[in-house]
Amino acid sequence: MDTTVVLVWIYMVVTILPTLHADRNVYPSAGVLFVHVLEREHFKGEFPPYPKPGDSSNDPITFNTNLMGYPDRPGWLRYIQRTSHSDGVLYGSPTAEHVGKATIIEIIAYNRRTFETARHNLVINVMSTEEYPLPYQAEFYIKNMNVEEMLASEVLGDFLGAVKNVWQPERLNAVNITSALDRGGRVPLPINNLKEGVYVMVGADVQFSSCLREVENPHNQLRCSQEMEPVISCDKKFRAQFDIDWCKINLVDITKMIMVHSNRLDPGTGVLPDIGGYNPPPESLKSRDFFADFLITLAVPSAVAMVLFSVLGYSMCCRREGVDKRNMQTPDIQLVHHSSIQKSTKELRSMSKNREISWPLSTLPVFSQSGEVVPPIHPDNYETTSMPLMQTQTNLQNQIQIPQQQPSGDRDNYCMSTFRRLEVNGIPEERKVAEAVNL
Repeated sequence: MDTTVVLVWIYMVVTILPTLHADRNVYPSAGVLFVHVLEREHFKGEFPPYPKPGDSSNDPITFNTNLMGYPDRPGWLRYIQRTSHSDGVLYGSPTAEHVGKATIIEIIAYNRRTFETARHNLVINVMSTEEYPLPYQAEFYIKNMNVEEMLASEVLGDFLGAVKNVWQPERLNAVNITSALDRGGRVPLPINNLKEGVYVMVGADVQFSSCLREVENPHNQLRCSQEMEPVISCDKKFRAQFDIDWCKINLVDITKMIMVHSNRLDPGTGVLPDIGGYNPPPESLKSRDFFADFLITLAVPSAVAMVLFSVLGYSMCCRREGVDKRNMQTPDIQLVHHSSIQKSTKELRSMSKNREISWPLSTLPVFSQSGEVVPPIHPDNYETTSMPLMQTQTNLQNQIQIPQQQPSGDRDNYCMSTFRRLEVNGIPEERKVAEAVNL
């Protein structure tokens, strides 16, 4: 019984190992679009199933693709996988330079549930074609498609069928497909099912049809410059499934292109030639004297700085004229005039300290109707330099009584109004504090 189980396991290992490491060969043509789908179902059998039997396996699987021995893919080959639950797609257009060269692509499938990997090799053998390159190529920009949607065989077939119906060529091939994001386009907003857009280049062996040439007439060119859709007669044959931006169509006639050859070196394969092992320098190296380098680096700039400092110090300290030299060079009459101005200025400043201060109008006394003479504002010997503008009235001295009419209406009897003798800034002043009533 045990021997039978061992034989069964040996048979399973023998049948599975070639599947894991077998190389898959594909044969694309130069100048024709190459599409290879990395199907998740093909790699699910190489990972352990779910613990419970009968459960459907829907593991998240991602793919890593690179040229064997290099971290990335060839320049003409692109890869896209939208999510870990969708298939990956390798696509591109090989050129005549890759004809006869086997390109080995390493494909590593990574299971994000079990953290296991499976490795396959894809051998791309580019074949030459007699019709490469097709002389007339047209590039369409489709706004309502993503690149992985356009790479599907049925969608691409429908588009080529519509182009063939409009163009009527004998041979028609899809040359290349490029996402609008690779051309500098913006990522669309995640609303209203907006798409990224895709550029599809198609090649044919006959001249462009009149429908495709309609975009070149002045009327449509004017509409394109005004960001308006041009009027294309054959647009209805695409509109049902493909929304084409006719202002971005590019028609290329390879037969009229001038080939410019420049004398440049062959870039090579990017691999350094084998020139043998590393030969390190000998241990007995000749010592080098750095004293001369030290002098050139430090001593010479320091000497130049000292010379400049000496010249600057001599100019600022030893070349000063001084006051005596200035007076010797000044005429005597100018010195006498300057001295007299200084003496006059000093005299005016000393006189301004002793002059009297004029009083403001608000402090002048108010004369009464009695004709009493108010004493002078201040005597001649009164000190005013230290006197404040207003002082507190603390003394209410002599009061003068004047007659005033009584409110009873008797015009023969009078009452006395009161005047107060106040002091403002220490100077007595007459102020009327009560006015006559019913005058």
